[in-house]
Amino acid sequence: MGTVWLARDQLLDREVAVKQVVSTEGLSEDTADTIRQRAMREGRIAARLSHRNAIAMHDVALDSGEPWLVMEYLPSRSVAQILHATGTIDVAQSAQIGAQVADAMVDAHAAGIIHRDIKPGNILIASTGRNAGLVKITDFGISHAKDDVSLTQTGIVTGTPAYFAPEVARGQLPSEASDVYSLGATIYTMLEGLPPFGVDENSLALLHKVARAKINPITKAGALEPILRKLLEPAPARRPTMAQARDELAAVAAAATHTSKDQILTGVLTKKDGALPIWMQKPRPQAAGKASPTRNPSGTQPGTAGTAPSGTRPLPSTAQSTHAAYAPTMSSDRLRFPTHGHTGMPNRMTGAFPEPRPQQQSSTTALALSVFAFFVVLAGVAILLIALLK
Repeated sequence: MGTVWLARDQLLDREVAVKQVVSTEGLSEDTADTIRQRAMREGRIAARLSHRNAIAMHDVALDSGEPWLVMEYLPSRSVAQILHATGTIDVAQSAQIGAQVADAMVDAHAAGIIHRDIKPGNILIASTGRNAGLVKITDFGISHAKDDVSLTQTGIVTGTPAYFAPEVARGQLPSEASDVYSLGATIYTMLEGLPPFGVDENSLALLHKVARAKINPITKAGALEPILRKLLEPAPARRPTMAQARDELAAVAAAATHTSKDQILTGVLTKKDGALPIWMQKPRPQAAGKASPTRNPSGTQPGTAGTAPSGTRPLPSTAQSTHAAYAPTMSSDRLRFPTHGHTGMPNRMTGAFPEPRPQQQSSTTALALSVFAFFVVLAGVAILLIALLK
C-alpha cells in the first residue's frame, strides 16, 4: 500500500512520518488516477479522527501531482514486533491495549469510519519519552467511510485474512461489527501467541477456515475469556458494540491492576509494580568484546541482548516506527528527509540502516607485504648482476 519515510517538517520543526503511495510510474492514467484517489481518500478518512490512541494525519503534500500523506511520527514498537520477541502478552496488558484501541475505534465508528485491518502490526506502543507505553492504532490505508462509495469494488476482499471476521471471509461488506471481531482476533493473538484460526501460507485455505468461524481453543485468556468469546462471536448481530468491548476490556484490566477504568483508558502500559514492561525497556549496553546475539527471520534488524528474560527473543530496534528513512528526491521546501550518510537501502522493519562493515585490514597488510617482497627480490637481482659483471 506504499512506503513510509521519516522526515522533518521544517516549518513546524518536528519529525513526521510521510507515506508515499505506490508509484504510478508506468501505469495507465486511469489506474494511476485510482491510486491517487485512494491515497487522498485515506488522508481524508484519517483526518476525521482525532484521538490520543490513533496516529494523527497532519497534511497531504502534492509533489508533481503525486500525494504524500504526512502523519504523526511515533517512535514505537508494534504489537507484532513485541509478540515476535515475547511470544505472548499477559492478560492485564492485553486487556489495556485492547481497551485503548477500542476507545479510538469508538470515535472512528462515530465518525463513520470502519478500519477493516485491525491487527497486531497496526497497533503501536510508544517506546520513548513521556509517552512510553501509550497505545495507538495506525494505518487507515484500506479503511472505509460509510458515505464514500466512489472506490468500492464488488467482490474484492482487502485486509489480513488471519484477522478477518467470518462474514468478511464469506464476501460480505465489512462493518463496525467486523472491526470488533478483528480486535478480538488481535487480543486472542496477544494471549495465545497465534491468531484464532492459526497460520497458513495458503491464504485461500485460511480464508475457508475463517469463513467456517471455528476458532482454535482458548487456553491462556484467564479473566479475559468471557469477553473474548463475545468479541469472536460468529454472528455479527450478537457481538458487543465497540463501546461495550472497550468498557469490558477496561474493567478486566482495572481489576487486574487495582486501578480505575479511566486510568486504564488514559494511562500508559505498566506492570503491576508500576515499572515499564520488559519489552519496552531500553537494552543495556553490551560489554566490550561481546557480540550481540542476532535474529534474522526475514532480513529484519538484529536484536540487542540485555533485557529480555530467558526464553525470549531479542527485540528489534526502536529507532522509529516508519518503514524506511532513505532519502528520496522531493521538490518540497518544507519536508527534508534524513540520509544518515548512507547510500545502501534501509532495513524495512524498523527504518534503521545496516551498520557499515568495518574496513578489513587484512587486505591492506597483504598489499604492503607484497610491495616489500617485490623490492627485496629486485634488490637481490641487482646484487646478482653486479657480482656477475665483476
